[in-house]
Formats: sequence, C-alpha cells, structure tokens
Amino acid sequence: MAGSRIVSSSLALGAVLAGSASAAFAGGFAIGTQSGSGTGNAFAGGAAAAEDAGVAWYNPAGMSLLPAGRHVSLAAHLLKPSFKFRDEGSSGAFAAPGTGEGGDGGDWALVPNGHFTTDMGARWRFGFAVTVPFGLKTEYDDGWRGQLTGLKSEIKTVNLNPSLAYELSNAVSIGAGVSVQHIDAELTSLALGPLGISTLEADDVGYGFNLGIMVQATPTTRIGATYRSTIKYQLEGDASFSALPAGNAQVRADLKVPDSASLSVFSVAGPKWELMADVTWTGWSSVKRLDVICASVSAVCPAAGSTLSALAFNWKDTWRLGVGANYLLDSRTKLRFGVARDETPTNDVDRSPRLPDQDRTWIAFGVQHRLSKAGVLDAGYAHEFVRDARVNTSVPPAPGALTGSFENRADILSVQYSHSF
Repeated sequence: MAGSRIVSSSLALGAVLAGSASAAFAGGFAIGTQSGSGTGNAFAGGAAAAEDAGVAWYNPAGMSLLPAGRHVSLAAHLLKPSFKFRDEGSSGAFAAPGTGEGGDGGDWALVPNGHFTTDMGARWRFGFAVTVPFGLKTEYDDGWRGQLTGLKSEIKTVNLNPSLAYELSNAVSIGAGVSVQHIDAELTSLALGPLGISTLEADDVGYGFNLGIMVQATPTTRIGATYRSTIKYQLEGDASFSALPAGNAQVRADLKVPDSASLSVFSVAGPKWELMADVTWTGWSSVKRLDVICASVSAVCPAAGSTLSALAFNWKDTWRLGVGANYLLDSRTKLRFGVARDETPTNDVDRSPRLPDQDRTWIAFGVQHRLSKAGVLDAGYAHEFVRDARVNTSVPPAPGALTGSFENRADILSVQYSHSF
C-alpha cells in the first residue's frame, strides 16, 4: 500500500531539499541582492565596483581599493515577487479547480546584508560578509488545484564569509575567503492516499571558498574577476504526515549549490559619468537529480537507506549580463541606472510550481547621498520582468497533470548605510 503513495509524497518532500524557494531574485533559487548600493545598477559590475564594504562579498581583492581604515555597510532589501497560475487544460486529479488557482504564490520578504573591512598592515585587508545567498518562499492557497505539487515551500540560508586581500602592486590585488553556510528548509503539500498534509523540515551546514583578482588596467578603468565555489550539503530532517503519524520518518538528501564566476569592468568616463558591465556564469547543471533517502523506518519508509524518490531537474548552466552607469549630480549625490538579463536554469519539461522560474530582465535605478564625511546612504529600486513559466507536471500514481503557466514579476527596494572610520 505504502509504496506508490510514499513515492508520490516524497516527490514533493524532495523538492524543498533541492532548493525550491521560488521567490528567488536571480536565476534558479539564488538571491541576487547582496548589497544595497548595487541594486540601483542592477548589480552590474559588482566584481569591479569597490565602492563600499560590500566588495568583501562580490570580490575580496577589491578591499584593497577602499580608503585606509575600517568600513561598514548595512543593507535591507524589501522583496515582492508575484507568481500567479493560469490553468491551461489540467487533467485527472488536477482537473477540478478545488479552491482555485492558488492565489499569488509570492509574498513580501525582508533580506538583510552586513559587510565589514579593515586594514591589516600596509598591503593586507580583512573583510567579513554576512549574506543570504539562496532562499525565500512560495505559498499557495490551501486546497488549490495543484495542492498535490505543493502548498508551502520555504528555504533560508545564512552565509558567513571572512576574507583576506593582498595588494601585489599598485595595479593588482588578489583576495580569497571561506564560506560557512547554513540552510534550513520547510515544505508542506497534500499527500496522496490517507497521509494528509505532509510536512518536511530539514537543515545542514556546508562550506565553500571564493577567490578574486582586481586589476587597474588604465588610470580610469579596472577589471575584476571572481569565483565562488560549490557548497555541498547532506540535509537531514523529519517528514511528518497529518493523517498518519505512524508514517513520520527521518530523511536525508545530498544537495550541491552551484559554483559561479564573474568578470566585471568599471570605468570613469569623464568628470560626471561612471560606466560598468559584467558577465556571470553559474553552474546550475550540478542540479540534475536528487535522491531522497529514508534515514529511519516507518509506515512510509520500509527500510533505512531505501530511496523514497529520484527527482529529475535537468537544470542547465546560465549566464547573466548586466550594464550600468552612475551620474555624479554634485559632490554629494550620485544617480544610478542599470539593466540586466538573467537566464533561468529550468526547462518547460521538468519545471515545478515550487520553482516557476523563467528568464528575467532587470530595470533598475537608485541614488546615493553622502550624509557626512564618514556616512553614505544608498537607496535603489529594481523591477524584474519575468517571462511566463510553463508547467506540465504530474504526481504519480495520481492520474493526469497540472498544466498551465505562471505569470511572474518581482520588485526590489533596497536601503543601505555605509560608514567609514
């Protein structure tokens, strides 16, 4: 009895372990907002900008370009995604509308960042970044047409990233750092058969590294390049079922978040203008398949070590292209502009309502104002035009499929205060 029902339930359970927080603001389940000053430029040129302590995350080598002393940047990002499902011929168990089409799967979220840098001798700099690189949340109405595919998906990460920079010469600096990243996930969905609502909570800590180089190519132009490694997790947690407590079990799954590499250019084009551009590659092809494994025995787990499900994602590597400009309005105020194109790693065959991601185009603007000799305030806004995301997904052995598309968009409002001392 349990076999087929368990497999269908674990399909949903495993999705959260694959990072299924579909309110993310970059390709896949990454969050692209890691500094407040970058929002107004659509984060173009991040690896070469070196404007504030946020460079400790984007390119540790850039810490060498900051003025001597200590620098702190604190940012808050208010994010509002929208994911609205439109039915286009769902069949079988998904044909009946239930309570509707799920409402808006997106909701408001507040994402903080903090960065710090300081001198360590004539040529050394130390930095520390606290960021949220992956996550956010989707939640659909109870009883909606696609409740078998998911009700709530939430993933949270916190990344601690100490780093060092060394100035090789007046023109070249290098940097490196390590990451300690905690991931926490929760998922609910309607399970088939007598199991009721299934809930999964799982977490783990993973480790990675990042490298960077900054080159002052000409007196007015610098080039930055950075690499951030993969981070491997073995998530462990508990699966519970509202209508069958005897089915509650411990589960685990291996997950590897992708590596990435960026190349950025920043150039001063006269007394009023600063221009920037970047290209970023992300290795999302590491997310191909996920096996969800029983870690204990219960009514849904016949044996510890048995596989509950094998989930296919078949994601591809992606590219992000961005360009931006700053205009110096006066000695204290700077206006920012930016556009970017961000690819999705998903595809129309394997895409899930838990992650209705698609290609997106960023349009951004912002303003920086120097409050004092030591204090700077940044505010930025970005709108993401996201392509409609088609889904055609099933939950065997339930008959039929959820067929339709999601109308998506996202808005980001960022505020950052930077202080030097």
